[in-house]
Amino acid sequence: MIKLVGLEKTLGGQPVLQGVDLSIPVGKLTTIIGGSGSGKSVLLKHMIGLMQPDRGEVWVGNVEISRLSGTPLNDVRKQFAMLFQGAALFDSLSVFENVAFPLREKLRMKGPEVGRRVEEKLKEVGLTGMGHKFPAELSGGMRKRAGLARALVMEPEIILFDEPTTGLDPLMAKSIHDLIVTMHRRFGFTAVMVSHEIPEIFGISDYVAMLRKGKIALMATSAEFQRTTDPEIQEFISVGGTVALPGSLAG
Repeated sequence: MIKLVGLEKTLGGQPVLQGVDLSIPVGKLTTIIGGSGSGKSVLLKHMIGLMQPDRGEVWVGNVEISRLSGTPLNDVRKQFAMLFQGAALFDSLSVFENVAFPLREKLRMKGPEVGRRVEEKLKEVGLTGMGHKFPAELSGGMRKRAGLARALVMEPEIILFDEPTTGLDPLMAKSIHDLIVTMHRRFGFTAVMVSHEIPEIFGISDYVAMLRKGKIALMATSAEFQRTTDPEIQEFISVGGTVALPGSLAG
């Protein structure tokens, strides 16, 4: 579904991505881990065309997007949705209007179909009857759920999750992880998640990839990843991802 080839990116004079090669399997949930500042979010932004590489290629299906802009890039982005760290809800809009926003702005959808699809997605994420509330009235976990509903309402082929449980307590983080897994199984989208939740991510991910020193140090199934004999990776996962790895420069 997504393939990165020799991806390089320098920010502020510091090399962040230094030749990333990564293939994201169709229909699977792949989680990218790495030390703070290792470039995980930068990598995610390249996948959706929010950033362009200095060198290398970004393939979405059979389209190379790294030099696209305007309508051709927007056409590719129609396959995507993204759930940001803070859910990125519009404070001035109700939950209903937040979820409806991409339907109206991107699909120019009107009438009762908007309401039907919004209420359907709010129900699926456990927010039935909450459409009238505003983001400031929601807990952190509920805001994440609203953000997920907005991502799902476009029925995308790919959803990118950038640290979806940041700022949540362990119990709430688990509920969001469980919800992501449930939605992934129900709708079959390709999921790419950046996370620091170790070891929890091994229980929900089909594949895990680790970014280290600007490259992918290892990509494997969750079970295979945990069996690696690489001492740096073993130390990293044994202490819950709190070890600062060499080459950690950007978020």
